[in-house]
Amino acid sequence: MTLVAQLADPLAFAIVAGGTTLGVVLRTPLRDLGRALSALRILARRRFVADPLLDQIAAQARIARGHGAMALDRSVIADPDVAAAIATIVDGASGEEVTTLLAHRRRARIERHVAAADIWAGAAELAPAMGMVGTLIGLARMFATMTDPAAIGGAMAIALLATLYGALLANLVFLPIANRLRVAGRAEAFERARLDPPLVALADRERPLALKTAA
Repeated sequence: MTLVAQLADPLAFAIVAGGTTLGVVLRTPLRDLGRALSALRILARRRFVADPLLDQIAAQARIARGHGAMALDRSVIADPDVAAAIATIVDGASGEEVTTLLAHRRRARIERHVAAADIWAGAAELAPAMGMVGTLIGLARMFATMTDPAAIGGAMAIALLATLYGALLANLVFLPIANRLRVAGRAEAFERARLDPPLVALADRERPLALKTAA
């Protein structure tokens, strides 16, 4: 019998994984739970870099210089933060208003990253506790079958492996996910801060022209 087969116990794993999942679902709003699951896609992506967006902003500035800020209204911009900033610039927003908008959107994005990471960190807290629950269930089952030597081994396996599964899930799955989400969130926030100066400069340059046009 291989080591993997010796350490495999479906019931112990079901107690730990099922109990952890139930605990997370009960303590987390459904919308935040969905965000925590969708945040896993971040782990498969490359680290966010602002350079392509900076190039796109520079291109938008050239368009505005040649054709006016209203020409930017026809631009297709995939990034929601840059798109929102360009839309306010088209509407004649000042540099200060663009700064406020970008800061608000950046804080909201950070909050979403933190909320997702906290959910996975919460799962890391629950898993060892569910492992202890599995251990108690296994011990109770063992004491209930003391007259049947053949059943004692299975009950003891549940008791020991549940604790093992809880520790492994917490430290090798849930905590690494939470930490990587926090790192990715901080890196993206830092990179997105680089978008502010060129967008603010574009707004300050185009606003006087927009006011003159309106007058």
